Amino acid sequence: MANYWGHMSWAHAVSKDLVHWEHLPLAIEEGKEVMIFSGSCVVDSFNSSGFGKDGKIPMVAVYTGHIEGVNQSQHLAYSLDHGRSWTKYDKNPVLDLKKRDFRDPKVFWYAPQNKWIMAVMLPIEKQVQFYTSRNLKEWTLMSHFGPAGDTTGIWECPDLFQVPIVGEPGKKKWVFMHSPAPYMQYFVGEFDGITFKNENDPSKIFRPDYGPDYYAAIVYNNLPPGSTPVSIGWANNWNYANALPTSPWKSVMSISRQLSVKKINGQWILIQTPVPALSSIKGLGHEGRNIIVDGEKQISFSSQQMGIDVKFEKGTSTSFGLQLAAGNGHHIEIGYDPSTNKVYIDRSKTANQSFSERFAALNRYETILPSTSKEIKLKVFFDQSIVEVFVNDGEAVLTAQLFPDKNDNKIQLFSRGGKTLCKELYVWQMKSIW
Repeated sequence: MANYWGHMSWAHAVSKDLVHWEHLPLAIEEGKEVMIFSGSCVVDSFNSSGFGKDGKIPMVAVYTGHIEGVNQSQHLAYSLDHGRSWTKYDKNPVLDLKKRDFRDPKVFWYAPQNKWIMAVMLPIEKQVQFYTSRNLKEWTLMSHFGPAGDTTGIWECPDLFQVPIVGEPGKKKWVFMHSPAPYMQYFVGEFDGITFKNENDPSKIFRPDYGPDYYAAIVYNNLPPGSTPVSIGWANNWNYANALPTSPWKSVMSISRQLSVKKINGQWILIQTPVPALSSIKGLGHEGRNIIVDGEKQISFSSQQMGIDVKFEKGTSTSFGLQLAAGNGHHIEIGYDPSTNKVYIDRSKTANQSFSERFAALNRYETILPSTSKEIKLKVFFDQSIVEVFVNDGEAVLTAQLFPDKNDNKIQLFSRGGKTLCKELYVWQMKSIW
């Protein structure tokens, strides 16, 4: 078995806090030339599917059965032992349009109308279809959305979910989020059980992550009542995913993120913050306050596994920020340009880029922040081969892979074209989650 894209089955890992994980045996295995592509899982509390037996509540997986170059259709498998073992439905597929590209079902229970809803993608048409069912086995088309926004790549991995509105207790909005390869985008609006309507500017593209390496994120089903929605994504990019210089694995999953929305300058912005349980992996740290930065300033803490909370006050500089994995002329730069209100990530000076021309070419990513303020706050998680940056309490996020040399472990503050005040700095060693 090679460690690049190929035959697909569903793996399985469990967690009590979405931070510490336990790997379990293979869940749903490829069989008879049908690969197990992306999908989702629900708890069928009412046993609407009839898969439950002897009072056992079934978990039902809804996935794309993929026959290479021939067909993609939607299939079911069920578990009666909390997901430890699975049985494929003997009448699969349950939804088949006889198309080569028709995939990635996200299913959820829509309580106001007592029905299941499936969002599933027509990738080539750049369109999501919404189906409904009473039993998870028979599906009826209700509506579709798209093409819209970013249509440069094929559309994959849809999700439709409700999130709270920041500062407005009890109020919520619907978010449709998906992956136009190789990045992601989202729309915010309303869903009436049949049709989704976008309320943001249709001429603008809104992304949950503005870095190069965040894809196919979806929200967990069946979180405890009252929980804030949480998503997790694939931290990679199809342009170079098979070429990564890693073994025996290829890429990782992102940090789990809590989701909400906030209206800023007339647009609904997706707010993402790391799950609070990440505080459990904080180790020894380094603190600093009111640091004047002019040029580059190394701090007395070195690591390739760390978390950083830093707050800058805008001054006279043309750019300022952090440099991680620094040493021997290498670093990844996380910066802010006051003249454009853009935050950026630049990995062009990191080590080990020769494994892929595409990786080396895709090195700088930036976005205009949705709001302006006198301060820039960064919450950064750096774990050797990945960095995730949360800006201004989650108004923007950037995720990137990098492959530093072992000794590239220094941390530097920088300020160009003038001085910058670093008001607060807290760097802490990241404990292992295993």
